[in-house]
Amino acid sequence: MRAQQIMSRRVVTVRPEAPIGDAIKLMLAQHISGLPVVDSSGKLVGILCENDFLRRAEIGTEHERNRLLTLLLGADRIAGEFVKEHGRKVEQVMTRQPVTTSEQAPLEEVADLMERGRLNHLPVMRDGRIVGIITRSDFVSAVAGPLANNSGYSEDDDQVRRSVLAALARIPWQPVGLNVSVRNGTVTLRGVVKAGNAHRAVIVACETVPNVRSVEDRLSIGPAHPDPEDDYGGGDFVSLQMEPSTLDDEPL
Repeated sequence: MRAQQIMSRRVVTVRPEAPIGDAIKLMLAQHISGLPVVDSSGKLVGILCENDFLRRAEIGTEHERNRLLTLLLGADRIAGEFVKEHGRKVEQVMTRQPVTTSEQAPLEEVADLMERGRLNHLPVMRDGRIVGIITRSDFVSAVAGPLANNSGYSEDDDQVRRSVLAALARIPWQPVGLNVSVRNGTVTLRGVVKAGNAHRAVIVACETVPNVRSVEDRLSIGPAHPDPEDDYGGGDFVSLQMEPSTLDDEPL
């Protein structure tokens, strides 16, 4: 297998000049743990992950260096730590020069990169542009496929799942964070959605797909009245950018 077969193609990004408060809201609203950082030309300049918030002045976890240790480590390193622990913009906190891979990279190579670098997120590039991202959970989904095939999962179910993903990708509010599985024509939905119309729309979109026999709703319901930017696709929030959906999206 290759990177393009398991990567998530819908990529949420943030600009380097964005306030970190907005980036955190975006990560929480979209249920993601990492944000690629792109400049105004679309060039990848960094990545903002949960690890970047381990040492922060707001929660009292910043490094405390005495004078001797400061001399040993060097003023430049100490100054860099201060910027990361107190910075208010994404570019001051993000990890620069992130490790990346290509669409055609063998999955073994991808796994080796992530293991050796202790990476949880690996941007996938094409001609200098980010076209996808691989997380450790994508490997879980990749392993689940062959296991399901050994338990009666059919090619027909795989086609139905692709059709369901495509149907969900076409609806205007662009749901994210859903896990879709199909067995014998029954679609099982897991994840978090908002209460009300958004929840009902997910079910209806699945029911209208040809060869879907039934829909098993295992969705968890989020707040009934979220802020606009917390809803699915909720407006132009911190320069959120997404790649067009395809039948190969993993997961929606």
